[in-house]
Amino acid sequence: MFLIILGIIVFVIGASLLRTESPFSRFAGQIRVTGIVILSIGVLTACVKQVDAGYVGVKSLFGKVQNESLSSGLNFINPLMDVTTIDVRTLNYTMSGVHDEGAKSGDDAIKVLTSDGLEVTIDLSVLYRVNPSEAGRMLREIGVDFEDKIVRPITRTRIRDNSVYYEAVALYSTKRDEFQTRIFKTIETDFKKRGLILENLLVRNITLPASVKSTIEQKINAEQEAQKMQFVLQKEKQEAERKRVEGQGIADYQRIISMSLSDKQLQYEQIQAMKELAKSANSKIIVMPSKGTPIILDSK
Repeated sequence: MFLIILGIIVFVIGASLLRTESPFSRFAGQIRVTGIVILSIGVLTACVKQVDAGYVGVKSLFGKVQNESLSSGLNFINPLMDVTTIDVRTLNYTMSGVHDEGAKSGDDAIKVLTSDGLEVTIDLSVLYRVNPSEAGRMLREIGVDFEDKIVRPITRTRIRDNSVYYEAVALYSTKRDEFQTRIFKTIETDFKKRGLILENLLVRNITLPASVKSTIEQKINAEQEAQKMQFVLQKEKQEAERKRVEGQGIADYQRIISMSLSDKQLQYEQIQAMKELAKSANSKIIVMPSKGTPIILDSK
């Protein structure tokens, strides 16, 4: 546009010099030609607009925004049109309590109230992108600062609206996925009405009040101690059962032995033992009492 205006100015100056008696009148023709060349270059450059990959171009003529968008690459347009490029790639908007981690510096986490009246702090990341077909309407109705006008307020409001249906402990543990799915659906609907596509909603961290967190830790420790005691009791029961089985086995063995041994059997075993001693090369003295077990004396 600058070259077009410059070319027109140069051409008008050259035409004006032809009508006046001036030392520069002899250059009037060259000035007009120069103006025409500049004007032609300006028109050609203004007719060609390059849109980078991942962006779309929104055309506007004298402030009126066109609905049709330009795709990435080279596009031929009306030289009088202005083109505003809008990023249609996946964008990340993070609200975190960690300094300089989110989109805004300082503590930007979302503080919400649960159904049991406790204040819970939520760190959240929103992954979204602009719908290319809605880029013109967004520029006309919202502008290019849609993060501050749409993404941030809608996300924070919907999270607060849905957190009141959950207790703090459930929100931290068992109901976390359900809560994330619920707020995703509500925010997705609101974004769609505004020309945005919600890709993912990541609940990065949920921080409970210190008193609740301490209570949960105490409960967990108590449950672990109870499980440990159950294990010890189970082990002791198994050891007692093992000793009982072992004692029963010994008693059964002794009972069987006592029932199977008789006097004749014992005499027979004694005779067999003396026969083996008789075969031995060593001399021995065997005392045979009338009753009882024989006594063996070594003669050495």
